[in-house]
Amino acid sequence: MYEFEIQQYRSAELIRRADEARLAREAVRARRAARREARRGAAEAESHTPRQRRPRFARAA
Repeated sequence: MYEFEIQQYRSAELIRRADEARLAREAVRARRAARREARRGAAEAESHTPRQRRPRFARAA
């Protein structure tokens, strides 16, 4: 009976860890999506400015 209880505890612990990992992945995915949307909005706002984002050629030494 003791081995069965240990196995049940380990199984529950693995399920908890999997749930935590899934929640962390979802949070990372949501943050990435929010950053992507913010960049897209910023790119649309910047697209009407006359200046370039970075110089076209490298600076001479």
